Formats: sequence, structure tokens, C-alpha cells
Amino acid sequence: MIRIGVTGHIGLEPSSRRLIRNAIAAELRKHRPVHGVTCLADGADRIFVEALRSCRGTFEAVLPVPEIGAAPEEEREMRELLRRATDVTRITVPGPPALSYEAASREVVKRSDLLIAVWDGDKVGARGGTAETVAYALERGMEVSRIWPDGARRLSLSAVAVAVG
Repeated sequence: MIRIGVTGHIGLEPSSRRLIRNAIAAELRKHRPVHGVTCLADGADRIFVEALRSCRGTFEAVLPVPEIGAAPEEEREMRELLRRATDVTRITVPGPPALSYEAASREVVKRSDLLIAVWDGDKVGARGGTAETVAYALERGMEVSRIWPDGARRLSLSAVAVAVG
């Protein structure tokens, strides 16, 4: 069984979800049986889990610091995802939250044989984000499969700030 990790953007246009899910599922079908490793972040990570489940794969979660003040439907969705996970690891690093996100993303890479990156290729990003995680995987000699289908779009930065904040 191959272990496939995921990294990717959180602020995705709703119209992009189906395109991305289908592209991830096509990649996963090349490697069955498959076990996923994910931080379960909103966006690419959760789309990955949808695609993984459609391919009858299993997954484990590597969670950075717990989300605080999530909306009730967000909390319900997370509880359901955690219930379905084969294993849950929580990673907290003292200091700013970005340090925990970076540590969790690196742990996903360490536990994986292949990394799927739902990524538009923009090398600018936050600490522990997609660009940094892809660079870390490549430094380790890991194969990275970049997924960004034609028509996929990110939300504007102001829309992401509203969604996250």
C-alpha cells in the first residue's frame, strides 16, 4: 500500500472543487491501494479526503494546533473526519501558530511515499504553506505530483481573510 500525503491551497473557488477532486481521484487510482496522510485543512486537504474515500482509500490525520472558534458546521465536519481517520496525531509547537502548521506539514511529508500538491505554482506563501511544503518534499528527494486542473481558481486574498478570520 502506498502512503500519499497532501498539501494545497485553502482558499479555493467553490467551482474548482469538482475539478480538483476529479484530478486527485485520477492520480489516486494510479496507486491503489492507497492510504492518505493529511492535516485536514479546509480546501485541498478535505477535497483530497473526498477523492480518497471515493477510491476506497484510508487516511490518517496530522493536526496542527486545534482550531479555535470554528463555526458549528465546521466543528461537525471535523469531528466526522476525525472519526473516519485511522489515526490522529496532534502537533503543537510553542510560538506562533505558523510553527505548528509547518511542523504538521513536514510530518505529513515524512509519513508519505508521494506528495500530492494542489498548487497553482505560486512560490510565495505562508510558513508551513504549500510552496514551502513542496520545497521540503523535493529537498528530501520525494516525488511530488502537482495538481492544478484547467479552470481551477483560488479565492481572492480578501475572501480568504474573511473565510479564515
